[in-house]
Amino acid sequence: MTTQEVANRLVDLCRMGQNDAAVAELYAQDAVSIEAADSPDKITKGIDNIRKKGDVLRQTIKEYHGASISEPLVAGSYFSVQMAMEVTFNNGHRVNMQEVCVYKVKKGKIVEEQFFYDTNSEQ
Repeated sequence: MTTQEVANRLVDLCRMGQNDAAVAELYAQDAVSIEAADSPDKITKGIDNIRKKGDVLRQTIKEYHGASISEPLVAGSYFSVQMAMEVTFNNGHRVNMQEVCVYKVKKGKIVEEQFFYDTNSEQ
C-alpha cells in the first residue's frame, strides 16, 4: 500500500472504532510509538507492546463522550491526522483530549507513530 492508502485505511478504521484492527493490519511488527515529550512512558517498541499500551489506556477510561479524526495530510512517507477524544477517566476527571499524530510508512506498513499533545490542562 502507498502512504496515502495506509493513511486512508487508518482513518477509516479509527472512525469505525476499530483501533485494534488498525494496529493488526497496518503496523509493522517492529513499529515504534513515541508519546509527548514529558510523558512518563515516552517510547514503546514493538507491535505487541503498542497493543498493550492501548489496552492500558482503555482500562483507565470510564466513559467515552465523543471522538473524531481528521482527513490525513500526506507528505512522502509521512502522514498526519488530528485526533480528538472527550472521555471521563475512572477517577471521574473529564477531559477533551486533542493531539496531532504523525506516522511514518515504510513498505506499506506504519513503522513509527508520534503524538503531540499538551499533558497539562493549562494552555
